[in-house]
Amino acid sequence: MDDSSLIWDDGALVTIDQRGLPHEVRELRLTTVDQIIDAIRVLAIRGAPAIGIAGAFGVVIATAANTVDGVVDVARVQADAERITATRPTAVNLAWAVRRVTAQVPLGADAVLAETLAILAEDGRVNQAAATHAADLVQELCPDRPLRVLTHCNTGRLATSAFGTAIGTLRVLFERDAIEDVLVDETRPLLQGARLTAWELAEAGIPHRLTIDSAAAWAMATGQVDCVLVGADRVTVNGDVANKIGTYALALAARHHGIPFIVVAPESTRDPNMATGDDIVVEQRAAAEVTGFGGVPTAPEGTAVFNPAFDVTPADLVTAVVTELGVVHSATARTSNPSTAIAAIARELYERGWMPGTAGNISARTGANAVITGSRLPKGELTEHDMVTVRISDSTPLPQQTRKPSAETTIHTAIYRTTDAAAVVHIHPPYATTLSTQTGSPDEVTTLRITDFELIKGLGGADPASIDIPVFPNWPDVARIGSDIERYLSENPTAPTVLGITGHGITTWGDTLSQARDRAECFEALSELVIRTGRRQAFADGDCTQVARQSTAREEILEIGPI
Repeated sequence: MDDSSLIWDDGALVTIDQRGLPHEVRELRLTTVDQIIDAIRVLAIRGAPAIGIAGAFGVVIATAANTVDGVVDVARVQADAERITATRPTAVNLAWAVRRVTAQVPLGADAVLAETLAILAEDGRVNQAAATHAADLVQELCPDRPLRVLTHCNTGRLATSAFGTAIGTLRVLFERDAIEDVLVDETRPLLQGARLTAWELAEAGIPHRLTIDSAAAWAMATGQVDCVLVGADRVTVNGDVANKIGTYALALAARHHGIPFIVVAPESTRDPNMATGDDIVVEQRAAAEVTGFGGVPTAPEGTAVFNPAFDVTPADLVTAVVTELGVVHSATARTSNPSTAIAAIARELYERGWMPGTAGNISARTGANAVITGSRLPKGELTEHDMVTVRISDSTPLPQQTRKPSAETTIHTAIYRTTDAAAVVHIHPPYATTLSTQTGSPDEVTTLRITDFELIKGLGGADPASIDIPVFPNWPDVARIGSDIERYLSENPTAPTVLGITGHGITTWGDTLSQARDRAECFEALSELVIRTGRRQAFADGDCTQVARQSTAREEILEIGPI
């Protein structure tokens, strides 16, 4: 087979049976939905991106099998798609890819195949971009020396379709002559590190050593590890990471020893509909994987087993999550240099289109002052030198600064004066801005009430099932908006950490820059759900008579659904 681990050939998905490696390279040719489900279930195909693509090909096969005289039995294909998705619940890529291609089912098998092949083509490009960004970060954090890197499980072309994520990063670093040695966790109980990663690294000529999982912390303690690189099966809105069991322990050890812990994954692994890692369903595997190996029993018959396939690493233990967009979650937001962190997050949000051109601004509290992005600067090119320090008390810049602060500085300082926020983000994501504009009024504060969505808890409100978000008029005089916000927050000390401004974006805040950014991301995902379902209410501030917007919202969906 070529560099791709997944090939479509005349109605069949052709791949390597990973169970045979490293001693036997045998080919699988899968032509039915049941064969693909079984291959994913028994780990003949494994790795979050790879099972997502395999699942998509399963939908292609299901569509072709359920088409008669050019008419697709959509219901039967949907049932097969749901069976595929249920095979492994923790990795979000499987559901993401199946959902994406299932949208093409009414158009026929050729349309589903075209979408699946598009995902396959994207995967290699996405992985290489993410790996390059991660390699850049690793060399920034560990400069001027050959690197000793520890990795866990398997994250190469076998786990994706091509190039790999964390192993892709190792490939980039090796091409730059920046790798001294890779320490490979064997990754119990199925030894993906020993069987697959060691095989891929040997194939690429990258120097490596194999170790037992429980030796990793000691390797860090004895100075044999400069950086930890892992992949991910799901990343939640707040930056929690689900990955192969044993990842959490590595993160704890890396934090104790001051070693960067970097997660490399495609954007498709990020789940905008899951607020925190508490909501992740962790797959439990069969007892036989622990009580024996290779068909040989190693434990007394009947021994009870705890065998989770994954664990969840809290965001605060992760140095950075890196995707094809660059660093999307970063501990730099907790460093002593807020200017660097602000610039990094601004560039990230620019890449998403949420800070287009010179729009939007970010700030961080520094005692009695705040550091904020300078005025009229393109956010995609911001550096740490493009910030202005202002007094929180009156929004005026400190003397001897050449740049002017952002026009929305008074919004930021109003929040700092009335809350304990350490960071504020003001941006223009499309769904949240649309929802605020639909809800808002030109001359009074209105309230957007959202209920019964799981993502509400990601906004940090007191009630995880309901949230009232204030939406302020967009006065030409921005200082007047700041005054409205300050008055509202003073009178409503339990208000949520998010607000809208009619036609002028949204503002969120939190204890760190990452948390403020994550809440904006969560509100954007929540707003998309609200717009598409119409489940919201709006009423004037202080008006106890609620005006339901259900019917109006449904009409708006028809108008703005294709956003």
